[in-house]
Amino acid sequence: MNIRSLTRGDGVVIGAAALLFIASFLDFYSATGVDRPSPWDLGANHLTLPSIFLLGFIAAGLLIAARFQPERKVVGLPLTAWGTVLAVSAAWSSVWALIACPELLDLGAGSILALIATLALAGVAVAGAKVPALAGQLVPEPRPAAVPPYGGQPGQPQPGAGYGYPGAQQQTPYGSTPQPVPPYGGTPNPTPGPGPQDAQHTPAPAPAADFTPFWFAVPVARPLYGEDGSPTPIAELAPGTWYLAVEQRGAATLIAQTQDGRRGVLNDTSGIQRG
Repeated sequence: MNIRSLTRGDGVVIGAAALLFIASFLDFYSATGVDRPSPWDLGANHLTLPSIFLLGFIAAGLLIAARFQPERKVVGLPLTAWGTVLAVSAAWSSVWALIACPELLDLGAGSILALIATLALAGVAVAGAKVPALAGQLVPEPRPAAVPPYGGQPGQPQPGAGYGYPGAQQQTPYGSTPQPVPPYGGTPNPTPGPGPQDAQHTPAPAPAADFTPFWFAVPVARPLYGEDGSPTPIAELAPGTWYLAVEQRGAATLIAQTQDGRRGVLNDTSGIQRG
């Protein structure tokens, strides 16, 4: 279980479950001069307990459990699908309980808080993955200092100060002209070669490398596999964190390096944001 795999949307789910738990101890309906107990006091005779609160608790638990066990299925369906269905059912029951409020009773604090909690829970379950603000990492990974390791060269990309890192500038030799950064997978524009007379006395320069290390971020969490071809991921790249691409293999495969120095193969490079 890795808490760093949780997203901000998961944080909203946990907060909604906590708010729903508090609302379960408050009066769902109220009336002047009448003591209305909470759903827990009425037990199974009060339909709001199983249809709103218990469904909401189970939905939040399934949505969080799906983050730690994404391959787990129940009756052929993933945990996320079950959690989404139960969250929407709890929200619908909460809305209907407000519509069907008896005329002699008023809405209590529990019903209002339950409506807010279930709507937030259902909203994250249905569209949380499509909202960039909710897809980011809940607990960001600590970034190492920008000091290069012992024996490292100043020109090599380092976390926080290397080529391609947001806000950093590419270092160029004295007297040379900076070249525009090519798009992902492209090749830098070659510089004009020497004239016919100079070519007889000047040796041909070595061909430029087709790949230059750069920083990138993934739109959603993606596994990082070992370079030995093992099917078990060695790490998980999380949104909102910059990683260093150190090598390119094929048209859509990168060798990436995490903040703690681990290297692995990123097979899915679709939608990555280049720094």
